[in-house]
Amino acid sequence: MPPFTFSATVSGQVTKGVLIVTLDNPPVNAASADLRAGLMAALAHSTATASISGIVITAAGKTFIGGADIREFGKPPVDPILPDVIAAVEAHEKPVIAALNGAALGGGLEVALACHHRVALSSATVALPEVKLGLVPGAGGTQRLPRLIGALPALDLISSGRTIKTIEAKSLGLIDEVVEADLVMTACATARALAGQSLKRTGMLSPPAFDEAVFAEASDKILAKARGQKAPAEIIRLVRLAGETPLAEGLAEERSSFIALRDGPQSKALRHVFFAEREAGKVAGLEGIAPRPVETIAIAGLGLMGSGIAMAALGAGYRVIGLDRTPEAADGGRARILALIDKSVSSGRLDRDAADAQIANLSVTASDADLAPADLVIEAVFDDLAVKIDLFQRLDTVLRPDAILATNTSYLNPDEIAAATAHPERVLGLHFFSPAHVMRLLEVVRCEKTAPDVLATGFALARRLKKLAVATGVTEGFIGNRIFSAYRREAEYLIEDGALPHEIDQALEAYGFPMGLFAVYDMAGLEIAWARRKRQATSRDPAERYVEIADRLCEAQRFGQKAGRGWYRYDSGKRAADPEVTAIIEACRAAKGIVPRSFTQSEIIARMLAAMAAEGRALLAEGIAARASDVDLVMINGYGFPAHRGGPMFAADLSG
Repeated sequence: MPPFTFSATVSGQVTKGVLIVTLDNPPVNAASADLRAGLMAALAHSTATASISGIVITAAGKTFIGGADIREFGKPPVDPILPDVIAAVEAHEKPVIAALNGAALGGGLEVALACHHRVALSSATVALPEVKLGLVPGAGGTQRLPRLIGALPALDLISSGRTIKTIEAKSLGLIDEVVEADLVMTACATARALAGQSLKRTGMLSPPAFDEAVFAEASDKILAKARGQKAPAEIIRLVRLAGETPLAEGLAEERSSFIALRDGPQSKALRHVFFAEREAGKVAGLEGIAPRPVETIAIAGLGLMGSGIAMAALGAGYRVIGLDRTPEAADGGRARILALIDKSVSSGRLDRDAADAQIANLSVTASDADLAPADLVIEAVFDDLAVKIDLFQRLDTVLRPDAILATNTSYLNPDEIAAATAHPERVLGLHFFSPAHVMRLLEVVRCEKTAPDVLATGFALARRLKKLAVATGVTEGFIGNRIFSAYRREAEYLIEDGALPHEIDQALEAYGFPMGLFAVYDMAGLEIAWARRKRQATSRDPAERYVEIADRLCEAQRFGQKAGRGWYRYDSGKRAADPEVTAIIEACRAAKGIVPRSFTQSEIIARMLAAMAAEGRALLAEGIAARASDVDLVMINGYGFPAHRGGPMFAADLSG
């Protein structure tokens, strides 16, 4: 029988009485209007054709359905909407089998939940990731998943948005069969076997009973982590509702919540972040430029930062050569890296075989000559210009001319480092964030003479490391630290003008930051920044406003949490506002004749946002940052800016 064309993205083929429906909407098989219409047409054809005994829904490519087409958000709905398609799948009188050839995400998993049986390749994955866009599932996910696997597992999956493999999905009861091959043929056999049988309709199941106390405890943890996001609270409410109301009422509540969140500011901010990440990889001048091949990476300096970079590189499958000043320092670095690997094994993030493979790819040395095989060297030595230049000049005599040199400096000028080398065109900046094996952000610094294929290699490395790479030009602190400096200065101005440290921190945490700025200072320690300020004192513009309060704290030996005193005091390890700090602040204000005033939380946030946005605009004007959304990504992924606020540039635009 010839194939059927149900729409531009949906086709069908009848095999031994089973209609195999294939979805083909590249690149991710999004549930577009055309795909939805095609599915409805396929269901109608099955109903009208007596010789068809069942349906198998599968897809071309490596994705089953990658979720809703978010390009449709903000536009008038186009019929048939996804909830109606899913209801039709579940109500179909003939067996409908989902054959998951790849990822079933969001609306894709909701389609699969409505099918009467689910078969998946072992390589497939499933998730309801809507919470990451500030949403709840909008086509039955919060109502059908608890009925199928129970409220607690459903709450975990929906509130986290995490992706799980089919083995875990089968253990939860979400997937019925996992196969290595012959996916569609297995699904067809199931469709024939279920023909004429009573079908398992997920929406008609009674939700399993659950422990109310355990559910409440899980809910409290979710809300604490949400830090002001609305979607997690709605997910808790809707999952609970699945056990309390008929399906139709639960679906109506879910849809109402989905629409309200979709049209609200938090989801708009998170969608901005989603698209910003797609744009960040588009770098002017790199179109069609191939990166250099990299298989062996050398890490010069095996302290905390260097060990973290090495761990990330080993996890990505690179061979790693670690270099430190002495054999003892190199062995210490190796021990730090092995401890990180062992921690990943003990936490279950890494199995023993994978860990042993990483260890086999690691060597350490105190000899520059042993770095000769490296395709790329990343230095993570002390942030001193002379130290870094000396290292790079030594490596010039060891490395192949096509090997790449990357500096991990936070504040130094990489152009000065590059200019001191024999091949400045092979030098770029790779600014990792600590801990480097955990933090997702990587600032890729284009130096004055960086060759295009060297810069392209930096982005290729980031992709393999699963980092979010953002391009930046050369300026002190690059994008992130330069904005952070402006943010810090404004916080200190606020202190001098009348706010107290705990008031600023409370405002930031209420806004969604995981920790207030002054609490972060205390955790990191105040003495390093103090030493830097003292080094810069002679070059500081005397006309520039300078707040001395942090210096007075350090002079009083208040170096932060490890000292038991900083911006706060830490009696028995608990952070508390300290009258001694208030007295120091008041004395500094009085010395300048400043009459303090009080600030509301909204005033504090407005001033902090304005300072960040102003510095961001300056970075754009100077060509350091390519786009405002890049600034947002850096601050979200490197400095804890709440993603559901969209970043400082987005938030400033939103607030006018």
